Amino acid sequence: MVRTKNALKILEKVTGKDPALREEIANARINLKLAQMIHDSRTKAGLSQRQLADLIGSKQPVIARLEDADYEGHSLTMLQRIAGALGHRLEVRFIPSTKHGAMKSRRSARHSNRQLQPA
Repeated sequence: MVRTKNALKILEKVTGKDPALREEIANARINLKLAQMIHDSRTKAGLSQRQLADLIGSKQPVIARLEDADYEGHSLTMLQRIAGALGHRLEVRFIPSTKHGAMKSRRSARHSNRQLQPA
């Protein structure tokens, strides 16, 4: 028997077809990606959590919380502040989910890739 090392395939075997569990995993993946993006951008800029917090008028524990993959309270306002402090801009996109992917009107297609600029 061939054993797979592909984490996604292993996860699929463990979760099966349970839609609620799959949605929970998808949400956790988003939080992980967001936390990682904040951490990577901050460290690439050569900033500590405290330095980034000072730049956005916040405290170090707030940055630590935002960089925690388990945190679920990311706000667009805070993400825009962080992006601006790091010399980036924030981009938010709506992409079709697998259960709604086939239904996409022309209007939603025009509006699905708007970019948000920091204030």
